[in-house]
Amino acid sequence: MRQFVGERWQGTVVSLHAGDKEDLSKPGVDHLLAEIGGFAGDKHAGPSRLAYSGDWEPPGTLRRNERQWSAVSLEELAIISERLGLTETLKAETLGANLCISGVPELSLLPRGTRLIFPSGAVLIVEEYNPPCADMGAEIAAAYRSRLAEPLTAQSWLRPATGRRGLIGVIDVPGII
Repeated sequence: MRQFVGERWQGTVVSLHAGDKEDLSKPGVDHLLAEIGGFAGDKHAGPSRLAYSGDWEPPGTLRRNERQWSAVSLEELAIISERLGLTETLKAETLGANLCISGVPELSLLPRGTRLIFPSGAVLIVEEYNPPCADMGAEIAAAYRSRLAEPLTAQSWLRPATGRRGLIGVIDVPGII
């Protein structure tokens, strides 16, 4: 495992995404308005959310929203795509990510508390790693094809994406990205 203490990385935002589609995908946008509470117009915006089945709290419990944004790296998407044998590289919008970043190849390993600082002054704080889920796997199986002998299923992507799925976090300082 890589140590990040005191390290500085400079990444490039490759694409931005926001939306509230039921299939979890997020279309591309020209900019994101980061507000305290999340990105304006995004499904995951808000100071609170209901607990999911994987949370510590019982599903449906009102709790703090640590998932105001999500990010993936171009490099990690390429690794997952290769592991799945996909005929094309996974896209950030399919995975429901708000940001796709290049130049930070181990983005998913950045520790809690890491600050992502943007030229506008906007600051995002990493809360945690975003593990792969079968719901997203179903979206991937419907949208992509594999060169491998076995067909893609909702479960296919769980192991290949483990450790490479990206991050979630909160807005610390508002601004335009």
